[in-house]
Amino acid sequence: MSNQLENFSCRRCGFCCSIPGYVNLEEGEAERIAAFLSMELYAFTDQYTTLTLGRRQLTLIEKEDGRCIFLEDDNSCRIQGAKPVQCIGFPYKWRSKELEKGCAGFKALCSASKLLVVKSEM
Repeated sequence: MSNQLENFSCRRCGFCCSIPGYVNLEEGEAERIAAFLSMELYAFTDQYTTLTLGRRQLTLIEKEDGRCIFLEDDNSCRIQGAKPVQCIGFPYKWRSKELEKGCAGFKALCSASKLLVVKSEM
């Protein structure tokens, strides 16, 4: 699958942003997102972040259903211009089996791969 990732195309399905879990903020990302939203840093961290379980890092909070706080109803990202590195890295630097099963881009990639295998067998 990793060799095929060069053919991955995001379908904006929002699945990667709908799975509960941490979106850890790297050094400087809270400041960058706050500036993007025209917010003071403290107001941003108070409203949109929490400490991770180990209390070592800030993470974005989630909506009640587990979706990212910045995922809009049309599956666009409210902070697209200041997205955290973790988000930018999907699926090239990290992914999970659960995300691969639900992501429209992965499903299309797998379907295309199966078609190529079937065609090459003909």
